[in-house]
Amino acid sequence: MYKWIMSGLIVVVCLFGVGLLLNNLPAKERPAEPSASSAIPDRPVDAAAAEPIYKSNCLSCHGDQLQGGVGPELTKVGSTMSKESIYKQIANGGGGMPKFKGRLSDDEIVTITTWLAAKK
Repeated sequence: MYKWIMSGLIVVVCLFGVGLLLNNLPAKERPAEPSASSAIPDRPVDAAAAEPIYKSNCLSCHGDQLQGGVGPELTKVGSTMSKESIYKQIANGGGGMPKFKGRLSDDEIVTITTWLAAKK
């Protein structure tokens, strides 16, 4: 009986030591993600290119006049969100919005981002 108690204590102490060791190991550092601003080229607003993208992909939730509906109003989105935030929202989705990375090309996402960022 004494041997079983001692064996159990040794196992518990070893597990405790391993737990402490693992808890004190430095966390694996993730490589820094490139900032969204570097992914968004600085270009003039191209409404003629952005509007068809909006009508095909965004109109059903955000309305024909950007007035909102299922999704939020976008008439002044550029005054409440940065260009980088708008880009990330479109590309990655979230909060009920689907992600468009993979559905739209990066150039299309940048085009619609630049157009929406100008809505102030």
